[in-house]
Amino acid sequence: MSKLTLDRMLQSQGFGSRKWCRQLVEDGEVTVNGEPADDYRLALDPDHLVFTVFGEEWIYRQHVYIALNKPVDIECSRKPSHHPGVLTLLPEQFTWREVQPVGRLDHDTTGLLLMSDDGAFIHAQSSPRRHVPKVYVATTHDPVTDELLERLRRGVQLHDEPAPLAAQRCARVSEHELEIVLEQGKYHQVKRMLAAAGNHCSALRRIAIGGLMLDALGLAPGQWCYLVPEQLALLAPAAP
Repeated sequence: MSKLTLDRMLQSQGFGSRKWCRQLVEDGEVTVNGEPADDYRLALDPDHLVFTVFGEEWIYRQHVYIALNKPVDIECSRKPSHHPGVLTLLPEQFTWREVQPVGRLDHDTTGLLLMSDDGAFIHAQSSPRRHVPKVYVATTHDPVTDELLERLRRGVQLHDEPAPLAAQRCARVSEHELEIVLEQGKYHQVKRMLAAAGNHCSALRRIAIGGLMLDALGLAPGQWCYLVPEQLALLAPAAP
């Protein structure tokens, strides 16, 4: 990767405008690889670059790929209307980087949410053509019956959908919980499918996307982590 001046590097990482980033350097608030940096024109190789701003350590990342355990009553929007936005759970720098959710979870749906500032990644992960399975655990108002599971596997007709939508897999977890796997990402799909099958979804949690499991990440509600290449590879569609 070509070299970047220190001010441009800081700007690319979400620390504000170039003017503000220059001021940070001139005020002595930045170190690079453990050494004080006072010249914003310093040319740097950004690969594996470690720097600090206000004493907090960062590693240069051309793009960020994030997994978040979304809690309840958080909106997956950069402009939330009724609840705090999901970006309030992340460092302020990510707002400057224009990090955004990959798809959306309803404000009352919890669990695994991907976020990034890589437009190509967001587009690819959001495309219905990829057929990446998403795994949910739904809590139901009425008991989970064999008939309910069979209806979900066979497919239910939703309003404004041209054809019935079916679960890729569906299984009982407990008397009032079921695990359902979908490849589509329709609006309120799990809730609407349960309603069409004669039950009601009272709580919903996404526990996996592709082979990336929320439990394996060890994130409490509201916590997040960077995804490494091995974890990103788990988001690929399963082989036929």
